[in-house]
Amino acid sequence: MPRLRRLGLASLEGARNSRMKGPKPKPIFVANIKPRPGRHLCRIRDKIISKLHPERHLLRMANTYTQIYIQVVFAVEGRQNLIAPEHNDELQKYITGIVSAQEHKLIAINNMPDHLHLLVGLRPDAALSELVRDIKANSSRFINERRWVMGRFAWQEGFGAFSYSRSQLGAVIRYIENQQKHHAKKSFLEEYMALLDKFEVKYDPRYLFKPVEG
Repeated sequence: MPRLRRLGLASLEGARNSRMKGPKPKPIFVANIKPRPGRHLCRIRDKIISKLHPERHLLRMANTYTQIYIQVVFAVEGRQNLIAPEHNDELQKYITGIVSAQEHKLIAINNMPDHLHLLVGLRPDAALSELVRDIKANSSRFINERRWVMGRFAWQEGFGAFSYSRSQLGAVIRYIENQQKHHAKKSFLEEYMALLDKFEVKYDPRYLFKPVEG
């Protein structure tokens, strides 16, 4: 840093002398390196640009028409029953806000004490994994700040994602809305394995949302 300062002072002194005599000295460029923005900064930048210059966003996605409907399922860490029913509405409203802020469409959401379902109309230029990561991170912080559980709340790593056509949405919405009735007869693990089998997703039963070992 001292050497950089000396170079800067020397260039300033040379600039002063050039006003009186001789050719103008060339400027000294010590560094021209810009920090690479992180993903969150890129998303913030894109949102600001879309607000200030909506025509750029429209041009980027011009002539793009999609129907991408995804049911996302993920569990509380260790499949513990930590989400009390009296907090369901507040939690679901908060998650709805996260999804809407990223310009996706939340079609249905419901949760049980140990897991959560949501049906989303996904933007075509978005990564589902990033959306789920943001939902988990922000909702975990939301729950911990309100001290809804003893100790630290966290969601289990990983998630299930299942795609549907528009004609199937009615049945999926009813399925999500009736989770409480559905789980009176079937556990979450049984439900999750049935979904994987239905969609012919290969999996290892040893690593499916393992419960906390007591």
